[in-house]
Amino acid sequence: MIKAYPFFFRGTPLLIQIFLVYYGLSQIEWIRTSIFWVVLKDPVGCMVIAISLNAGGYAAELVRGALSNLPSGQLEAAQALGFSRVRALFFIEIPQAYRFLIPSLSNEIIFILKGSSLASTITLMEVTGVTKTFIAKTFSPFEFFAFAGLAYFFIGTIFVKIFRRLDNKYNQTLDLG
Repeated sequence: MIKAYPFFFRGTPLLIQIFLVYYGLSQIEWIRTSIFWVVLKDPVGCMVIAISLNAGGYAAELVRGALSNLPSGQLEAAQALGFSRVRALFFIEIPQAYRFLIPSLSNEIIFILKGSSLASTITLMEVTGVTKTFIAKTFSPFEFFAFAGLAYFFIGTIFVKIFRRLDNKYNQTLDLG
């Protein structure tokens, strides 16, 4: 089951996942009569769930990869010092895994940002949806899509700079030489 989650969400397009959550789950009667319907009847809730599930599948693989990059001798040393497996994970492995994880997570954040443009397919008015509205009024697709692309580019650039600073700061504190 643990391997199936990332395998499914990494192997299917985000657009299909959004449609499955927004259109598919509303077809199930017990969901419409449950407390989940409070969130799932709203396109914002469906979008948040779909993007979260998708990003979680990628993040699970990123964390697995970062943890597998750590030397196995550290875990053995922690066990020799009497650390439990969970304590070694939280106090030794995860803090060191950030070193490998931060650059990968920055890429994932950018992918999530770009994936949010698909929200317009389920009636949410985000940058792409607003752009399509202006295009319908002005019949000027090039100018408005260029502006929307620049908006995504600048937001992405801000995230890249934030994560680059985090990466530099974290790697400086780990630099022993």
